[in-house]
Amino acid sequence: MGTGQFRRRRQTRLIACPSRRRPLFLPLHDSNPIRHVDFPIVNYGLIGLTILVFLIQSSLPPSGFDQAAINFGMIPIVVRDLYPQPLPWLPDWATLVTYAFLHADWLHLLTNMLFLWVFGDNIEDALGHIKYFVFYLTCAAAAAGLHLLFNLSGNGPLIGASGAVAGVMGAYVLLYPHARVFVLARIVWFIPLPVPAFWMLGFWIASQFFYVLVGADDGVAWWAHIGGFIAGLVLAPLLRRPGVRLFAGR
Repeated sequence: MGTGQFRRRRQTRLIACPSRRRPLFLPLHDSNPIRHVDFPIVNYGLIGLTILVFLIQSSLPPSGFDQAAINFGMIPIVVRDLYPQPLPWLPDWATLVTYAFLHADWLHLLTNMLFLWVFGDNIEDALGHIKYFVFYLTCAAAAAGLHLLFNLSGNGPLIGASGAVAGVMGAYVLLYPHARVFVLARIVWFIPLPVPAFWMLGFWIASQFFYVLVGADDGVAWWAHIGGFIAGLVLAPLLRRPGVRLFAGR
């Protein structure tokens, strides 16, 4: 399938975003101070790089914006080598990571970066700079991998950081389940509420499984969210610093 055929299927683009479907809550900040690093430079660097990539995307004409998603998004049939990579110099496997730095619009970008801003600094603190960087990219790849497993014939590009961000959330709920997170909850109106991380993030991952079970077909990559979250749960105990306990945050 040539790139022209990919471009005509713009509507099949899949979004990885933690709160794309009418969010019930948005995290504002947490009461969980960092203790081991002076400054979470990797987390802020990832946020800055992702925003920069989107600004470059946004400077392109619509056809160029779509072509960037095709070139650097994760397309299952391309990764499986059923169709050629649009960029011959880019290895097929590379899009398992590059897709996480692309976004569909400002809402998609800002919700992902908000979740990363609130939770990422504590995970970098718990793992260390280098391990956190490896952790983030590994969670992105794991998220894309699970999406690929359940979409073997998919020909739409997967884009968005929330596979990796879901990994950060999985690590957070394991390391700091008792930390207080201040969220903007949508009940009748949006109301700021302090809730334990376990309840907020537990509800979030439960909702991802719910949407998978009901077969929600709205362009959101639910399996990518689940894959990233599971990767975070698995990797956090292995990569944490000596002395960083599980189930903390009181």
